[in-house]
Amino acid sequence: MTDAVLGSGLARPTTPVDALAERYLTQHAELDPLMATYIGLSGYDARMPDLSPDGFRALDDLAAQTLAELANCTAADDVDKVTVLALNERLSLTRELHAIGADLSDLKIIASPVQGLRDVFDLMPAETSEHWSTIAARMRALPDAVAGYISSLRLAASRGDVSPQRQVRACITQCEANLGEHGFFAEFTARARPDGAEPSATLAVALATGATAAQQGYRELRDFLRDELLPQAGDQDACGRERYRLFSREFLGAEVDLEETYHWGIAELARITALMNETADAIHPGASVAEAIALLEQDPSRKLANTDELREWMQRTSDAAVAALAGTHFDIPEPIRTLECMIAPTNTGVIYYTGPSDDFSRPGRMWWSVPPGVTEFSTWRELTTVYHEGVPGHHLQIAQTVYRRELLNTWRRLASWTSGHGEGWALYAEWLMADLGFMDDPADRLGLLDGQSMRAARVVIDIGVHCGFEAPAEVGGGEWTYDKAWQLLSAHANMAEGFLRFELDRYLGWPGQAPSYKIGERLWMQLRDETKQREGDTFDLKAFHRRALDIGGVGLDVLRRAVLNEL
Repeated sequence: MTDAVLGSGLARPTTPVDALAERYLTQHAELDPLMATYIGLSGYDARMPDLSPDGFRALDDLAAQTLAELANCTAADDVDKVTVLALNERLSLTRELHAIGADLSDLKIIASPVQGLRDVFDLMPAETSEHWSTIAARMRALPDAVAGYISSLRLAASRGDVSPQRQVRACITQCEANLGEHGFFAEFTARARPDGAEPSATLAVALATGATAAQQGYRELRDFLRDELLPQAGDQDACGRERYRLFSREFLGAEVDLEETYHWGIAELARITALMNETADAIHPGASVAEAIALLEQDPSRKLANTDELREWMQRTSDAAVAALAGTHFDIPEPIRTLECMIAPTNTGVIYYTGPSDDFSRPGRMWWSVPPGVTEFSTWRELTTVYHEGVPGHHLQIAQTVYRRELLNTWRRLASWTSGHGEGWALYAEWLMADLGFMDDPADRLGLLDGQSMRAARVVIDIGVHCGFEAPAEVGGGEWTYDKAWQLLSAHANMAEGFLRFELDRYLGWPGQAPSYKIGERLWMQLRDETKQREGDTFDLKAFHRRALDIGGVGLDVLRRAVLNEL
């Protein structure tokens, strides 16, 4: 794909391939309104998806139909060629996952319908009476979505496909957090101030009815999980190597040698550990990593005292990064220079990014979900996180793709994202900021390495546990167990136990996702190095970034072919 095409600023004519991708996205949004809200498509916010077996079958039929039509399309240019490759890769994999029933049995402590049916309300506009009426309508629709979900879980269970006990128990607890007067829906609707005032009597009734319905849906889901599904769940966390291959491809958009990658993860973890030891010595000569961290945690100049200070620091740091990078190391269009830093209404401890809406009326946002009882925050630990979630990380990557309306169809801009591409880029961005001098302070560098250490550890744990590879000598070798996984993670991640327990449960329940960060970073770096080797003295890092980001969030195999002009 040539820079002349990407940098022209001229609107590209819509092709038959574009039209097919647009049509697929519209039909997908009709079947999955949650997806539409998450990517910022308007018009679907009052609805919930059909999570029954029939609903998932309809999604599979749509994928099959689109693939058949795609086979008869001729690419008009290089942009089309990427779209054809990306659609084929994503939809073929979707069908493979449906064929093994992975959609029907989807239940885990993060990113399954248990969380998605609630989390979507965080993204919905909530300023006007009309907005809150839409929220009320979606809450009223939640019980039907839960009923469909239960029927899918029940069918999967009849085939012997049930999530492990560890995941089911955690999901029961999450359901309970949405119930009662202090549950999410009651507190959420109690905060409603449409147009800055109390809701009207009619709207107040609608919100109360909606909150009651939503709680009833989660009560029914909790009871089903507790009384019916949990007794059928096994205690083995591993999904097995064959199933894992599909999940790995789902998150990477690339096929990797799992055994080679596992051993690379072990070596990478050792490399990062050595760098952490060197950095600790730079912070205080002779200090161990634990001692250096203890010193930093006692430094009041590196502390934020509350969530207001945290949000303000996030915003200030993010704005400074945009100002420093725009026009020098990256091309950053004006709409993308706005990034809102938010404290999330939930308390899971997760830090995440949500992209802008299609028209940028909802800006990109960095969210910090602060766990209960946490009142202080360390800037040395979190500077790298701001770069990861903001600029040059997720915000630059995702918002720039949304912005490229004149080049990319809507599916390419909003819906073709893969974890290996997105999270891999965000880790690449962290290293890049260090290389550019933004983390020369050894304390900030230790924060970078601390996060990288955890990301490398989870490559080892996730692949090792699920594929049944021999555990590293560090934890005694032999067969992986929960205790060995915990030993490795806790030795290489300096975070509170509650957070790390959640992390480990996430790896065990979401095979292939956590390693996609570090493996994606590896593939991004390999792509940059290969491009540099091919271009020699003409290689320009800013041009490489622009070319790669303008392609959008495709799978990493497709990205490589597009950047290297191997279409």
